[in-house]
Amino acid sequence: MISPVMPTYGRFDLAFERGEGVYLYTTDGRKFLDFVAGIAVTGVGHCHPKLVQALSGQAEKLWHVSNLYEIPEQTRLAERLVANSFADSVFFNNSGAEAVETAIKMARKYQDAQGHPERYRVITVQGAFHGRSLATLAAGGQEKHLAGFGPVTEGFDQVPFGNLNELRAAIGPETAAILVEPLQGEGGIRPMALDYLRGLRKAADEFGVLLMFDEVQCGMGRTGKLFAHEWAGIEPDVMALAKALGGGFPIGAVLAKEGPAAAMTAGSHGSTFGGNPLACAVGNAVLDVILEDGFLDRVDKVARRFWKKLEALVAAHPKIFESVSGAGLMLGLKCVPENIVVVKKLMDGGLLTVGAGDNVVRMVPPLIIEDSHVDEALAIIDKAASELTKE
Repeated sequence: MISPVMPTYGRFDLAFERGEGVYLYTTDGRKFLDFVAGIAVTGVGHCHPKLVQALSGQAEKLWHVSNLYEIPEQTRLAERLVANSFADSVFFNNSGAEAVETAIKMARKYQDAQGHPERYRVITVQGAFHGRSLATLAAGGQEKHLAGFGPVTEGFDQVPFGNLNELRAAIGPETAAILVEPLQGEGGIRPMALDYLRGLRKAADEFGVLLMFDEVQCGMGRTGKLFAHEWAGIEPDVMALAKALGGGFPIGAVLAKEGPAAAMTAGSHGSTFGGNPLACAVGNAVLDVILEDGFLDRVDKVARRFWKKLEALVAAHPKIFESVSGAGLMLGLKCVPENIVVVKKLMDGGLLTVGAGDNVVRMVPPLIIEDSHVDEALAIIDKAASELTKE
């Protein structure tokens, strides 16, 4: 008999009843150091007082109204995102997949408005993950996600990871945009070289296509800057956000420069729940925390220390780990045994991690972690690796 909850997830036998900061507590009283953070969602930790206050305060006033009306909290959040990014305008929805779908629509609509309706195709790179809708599955191009959902949605061309020559060669008369994650998450915590990102910007300008970044997982302070692409000193034309933007409350956003944003005229797109008062109240509270003076500098400092210590740990356990990858507090350990074996062993020791592609164990802890939490995690990883080496 099928379960009441549709069986689309391979779940661990854990149920959590509360969270506090960087820790989760199970229904049977166990405590875990959470380096999953809802897969890079609870960026400012569990039950952050500012988020709790914002959500409860808004819940007592107004939960939802239609986007037929002005929503002051939505306007404020959009203004703040614009003020702290490359963008001129923002569209709000509920998830990362929706945000990427909107970006894809925007690319086609923009090219049509420019007098090039034939330009509809989007170039992506191998290892990408852009969501689980039919179009975003096609954009990601991974067989394990596409299996059983054919025919594959038309309009996407995929090129090898990190090869700028191949990408430039793929741009044709039907190309509307380039879509990449500056730091791949599901693909194995693979950062794109900064020179490669700069090359993408040059190629987009040269051929008249949009450069679109998917920062659903790597954005909102995860790499030590508000957005990962800032390390390259370039700007996209369009960017998808979600996950940590709401700190656990569902919200997604598409940030865009005026050209592509203006192409999205009244009636061309919409969302029932997107940018409602509850979501935007929380989104503003998240920005209050992340934009505090010194917050991102501290993320960068803690991350660099963590990275160095992980490198030493990898060197000490060559039978378990091959290398460290990632950027900021989006880190991966490439494993020798199956990564699920390592994830379960770390869980036994009280540390929550999550698998990623290329046999990687992914760590995306809350951005509020301190050196003491890093040391706690390192001790658990070291012990687990030592035990696995003996097995």
